[in-house]
Parts: sequence; C-alpha cells; structure tokens
Amino acid sequence: MDFQIIIGLILTVLPIIELRGGLPVVVEYALKNNVSIWPYFAVVIFLNILVIFFIFFFLDFLHSSFMNLRFYERFMSGYLERVRKKAEKVQSKMQNWGYFALCIFVAVPLPGTGAWTGTIIAWVLGLNRLKSIIAISLGVIIAGFLILLLSLGLFSFY
Repeated sequence: MDFQIIIGLILTVLPIIELRGGLPVVVEYALKNNVSIWPYFAVVIFLNILVIFFIFFFLDFLHSSFMNLRFYERFMSGYLERVRKKAEKVQSKMQNWGYFALCIFVAVPLPGTGAWTGTIIAWVLGLNRLKSIIAISLGVIIAGFLILLLSLGLFSFY
C-alpha cells in the first residue's frame, strides 16, 4: 500500500481533520495513479463511520476512569465545554428538525463538524444511540460526497 494512502486513512480517523482532510489525499492518489476512486472512497467513509462506535465505546466505558488523570481532565473539561455550546445550538434545532439536524451538522464539510463532534454531541445530550448513529453516518456519507466533488473539482485544474 502506498504511503499516501496510509496518510489519507490516518487523517480520516483523526479528530477535527476526519474525512475532510483524508479524502482529498486519497482522491489525489487515485487520480495521480489512474485507479478507481470508489474503493478508496468506500474505505474512507467506512473508517469515518467506524469512529462513531469507537467514540461511543470510549465515552461510555473509559471516559470516567480517565477523568481521574489530571491532564486528561483539564483537556476534556475545556473540550466538552466547547462541545456543550455546539450541542445547545444543535439541540435547539433538533426540537424542530429532529435527528435531521444532527445529520446536517455532521454533513457540513467544515473542521469541527464531523463524526467526532457529532458523536460527542449525541453523547452529551443523551440522544437515542441508534438514531444518532444513523444520523451521524448519513451525515458522514453526505460530507464524503461533498468533499469528493470538491476534491475532483480542485484536482481537475491540474
């Protein structure tokens, strides 16, 4: 496997960057090597959806234990406070739009609006797990197609 693909897949699972950073790297590799984009696209989407389960598992089973560690508690307290502010905005929209609001939040192709933040928002708000996973996954798929289109448009200039 090429190093560029590995970098793209690693970027895909990192918080904040997620598929917004990983997919363009993978698309550039596919275009440069004249191979089909779709298998790589599917892997990037799959990895980003897999992150949802990892985050829920971590928050449900390991987060409270890690809060005993001072550096973790400092970092997470600040981070969770920022997420709570985003969660309040999403929650107010959810009263009208339901889980569609969570899906759209994750689908917006900007840093800080992906599967990581969407999952943490769902956890902070205590939303239904299955509905949240479906909404976040759909948001990831929509964001994936948006990023794919943007990447193909960007690389068409070269």
